[in-house]
Amino acid sequence: MDAEEAGMWWYRALHARLLDALHGARGEVLDAGCGTGGLLKRLAACPELTGIGLEWEAEAARRAMEKSGAPVARGSVNALPFADARFDAAIVADVLCHRAVDPAAALAELRRVLRPGGILLVNMPAYEWLLSDHDRLVHNARRQSARRVRAMLGGAGFADIRARYWNGLLLPLMVARRKIFPPRRNSASDVSRFSPWLNATLHTVAEIERHLPMRLPVGGSVLATARRP
Repeated sequence: MDAEEAGMWWYRALHARLLDALHGARGEVLDAGCGTGGLLKRLAACPELTGIGLEWEAEAARRAMEKSGAPVARGSVNALPFADARFDAAIVADVLCHRAVDPAAALAELRRVLRPGGILLVNMPAYEWLLSDHDRLVHNARRQSARRVRAMLGGAGFADIRARYWNGLLLPLMVARRKIFPPRRNSASDVSRFSPWLNATLHTVAEIERHLPMRLPVGGSVLATARRP
């Protein structure tokens, strides 16, 4: 992740969509489960936003601070080490799917640390039937439909919930790789260095979809926005 997130098409596509969803927001933004800091670095380039990270793994937290210049706290999304109503927005990107995370506890904590009216952004891998060796290798325990993500956020007390699929144009390739022609067991995850032409092609497809005038009804991921009442 540390080596590839600045250039790999997947991270670039995800970060672009998260920043799109934050358009117009101001203030402090918590990147809960910030990994090695790629999104925090993007947030640092937004003058109206102040990014703060949270990361469980010590080396990842250190790299995130070095990469972004933002403060990064060590801790779990299940028990956030921050005061009530601290943040104007919070992001959990491919975190609630992790096997070490209790989604109900994490969402309760995220609601607690958001100010009233604060924005929550959630990205989740889509479709339980797409669980594969890649998910096992990156410690994903769950994938969810847009309907289930909406229900999860509503049950946690959030309002104005919108959940939509993305990465739909490339979904057939994902299904082929994960289900029809899977790599040998115990191979590397999909987070790896792509050839330059393939990386550029996949990024172009993701950008085409990002700028389509309509949302696709399917996709490999679900991006949801919600508000703390």
